Amino acid sequence: MSDTQRILIRGGRLIDPASGRDEPGDVAVAGGRILRLGKVPDGFVPERTLDAHGCWVMPGLVDLAARLREPGQGGEGYLESELRAAAAGGVTSLVCPPDTDPVLDEPGLVEMLKFRARKLSRCRLFPLGALTHQLKGEALTEMASLTSAGCVGFSQAEVAMADNLVLQRALQYAATFGYTVWLRPQDRSLGHGVAASGAIATRLGLSGVPVAAETIALHTILELMRATGARVHLCRLSSAAGVELVRQAKAEGLPLTADVSIHSLHLTDTDIGYFNPAMRLTPPLRQQRDRDALRAGLADGTLDALVSDHMPVGADEKNLPFAEATPGATALELLLGMALKWARSDRVPLSRALAVVTHGPVAVLGSAIGTLQASAGRLLEGGVADICVLDPQAEWAVQPQALLSQGKYTPFAFEFSGTQVPGRVKATLVAGTVAHVG
Repeated sequence: MSDTQRILIRGGRLIDPASGRDEPGDVAVAGGRILRLGKVPDGFVPERTLDAHGCWVMPGLVDLAARLREPGQGGEGYLESELRAAAAGGVTSLVCPPDTDPVLDEPGLVEMLKFRARKLSRCRLFPLGALTHQLKGEALTEMASLTSAGCVGFSQAEVAMADNLVLQRALQYAATFGYTVWLRPQDRSLGHGVAASGAIATRLGLSGVPVAAETIALHTILELMRATGARVHLCRLSSAAGVELVRQAKAEGLPLTADVSIHSLHLTDTDIGYFNPAMRLTPPLRQQRDRDALRAGLADGTLDALVSDHMPVGADEKNLPFAEATPGATALELLLGMALKWARSDRVPLSRALAVVTHGPVAVLGSAIGTLQASAGRLLEGGVADICVLDPQAEWAVQPQALLSQGKYTPFAFEFSGTQVPGRVKATLVAGTVAHVG
């Protein structure tokens, strides 16, 4: 991402939730960085001009949960197609979990993945390394080597830890060296169902996942954090009880952050309808009280980030009976629209709605992203030119075949939700390179 083209973004509304900036102006980009915000400097001659009249010019999005199905889990070209989809959604940085094939537990695999992503110049890629070898929950990986290769944290992905002694040792090691452990709280014994426990799952005859599967794991994680001092990021909370536990832990001062997916933020178990496999997700969709608590927790800062939880799933994996369908949905192109939709429906300030997909996720990543920490997720003179230009007046219906992702299954497809998505990305810049023009 070393393009040094001089670019002028003219006539937009500059919005930076980190600084509170919200004003009309131009953006001059040179050498991959933001040269000037507001008025173009004298003598600046752009090689390319992007018309942003009527548009918002804002920081590029940072998505903390996106699977790319590479290495090894998809067909040809998944990395390229999914990074194109990210750019089309205004996402300029994303974090991918380690549950690839092979698992990201070796430095060489991490370096190869990052190298291939850099060559595509469409989105910054930050891998999570496996916490244990092959995600088996037995032997710890070489975290120092994986960090040197480019990992920003360590995770078990969707594989619940069975041995709390191993988890304790992992947190002790991570605390010693300042690494962050990313965990989705789920009890191994209680988390095997395909829908959230409740009246809907009972009526449909689907095996249930109780809220206790999340809260029991959360209690364990919090106790081990108290004992070790480790920093933990909780991935994709799904319950009201989980939100309250996080709120209490933050009030206590534990070094904890948490996120929620766009699916849990907008949908409930009633959306499963008559066994709609597009609604087969992990974590499962819960009841309205849970959704309402997640929305409130994201608004008040208890939850730090909104994530796409992108997982491109093919027809052979999705067109199956509900319990047999592969969980997951394509979502990179929907992250920003779903953030704006939440803000409109709940009257959340625009600054907060954009913060949870820009500088909020950057704060979660912290020093793991090096010098990028100072300016990623922000519009900052001298900072990296990761920029999204959005037309806020455009509304569009989600037509799966029009999505750039190879995954065409989403619960937000127009035929299921019947709703319009607010905002259309007009352009995305990554390190001053135009990665997408809509």
